[in-house]
Amino acid sequence: MPIIESADGSHTIFSDKFGVTYHSRHGAVTESQHVFINAGLRFKAAENQEVAVLETGFGTGLNAFLTWLFAERRGLRVRYTGLEIFPISLGEAALLNYPELLDVPERRDDFYTLHTCAWEQPLDLSENFMFEKRRTPIEFVAFEGVFDLIYFDAFAPQAQPELWSENTLHRMHRALRPDGMLLTYCAQGEFRRTLKRVGFAVEKLQGPPGKREMTRAVKLS
Repeated sequence: MPIIESADGSHTIFSDKFGVTYHSRHGAVTESQHVFINAGLRFKAAENQEVAVLETGFGTGLNAFLTWLFAERRGLRVRYTGLEIFPISLGEAALLNYPELLDVPERRDDFYTLHTCAWEQPLDLSENFMFEKRRTPIEFVAFEGVFDLIYFDAFAPQAQPELWSENTLHRMHRALRPDGMLLTYCAQGEFRRTLKRVGFAVEKLQGPPGKREMTRAVKLS
């Protein structure tokens, strides 16, 4: 799949299958940092010594890598589960420039490990970062009260509408602990109304470059 340089210099990938990019063309790292780290992980890190994260759409591994770096810098323990049924190739992963762009070129092997490690096998990648990736379809998730954060980073609703359905969002709600948060770049009105129907309190937050708003949803019960 074509690798594209986004506006902040970081790479994204264009999915031929779905006709969309994995990250914003306005800045892949900027978007991920804004939506998932700043609007989600920083909040939970201030409250807890350990945070459990579910990512729906592991994709390029950028969100997992940013979370790993944040956890080590803050002395936070993170248990991270990434879901992906269409993984990128190892050749594509090797070309992505995230370690260099984030000024940690010495961590390139660590970034690559996220892609080369075995599926369905929990691994302690460091004292601060426990990682597992699963080939579980998002719409069939069956976790119950396990996670503090969900990085809802599926392809846009027009590309994969089934992943934004009420059924899927019910599953996301059940997967979270009370007061757990779902973060996403999506700000569509129907999506937010669906979140409210399944039991979330919905916040509109300023979006990353190229988007006016993003969504943070908190589990009420």
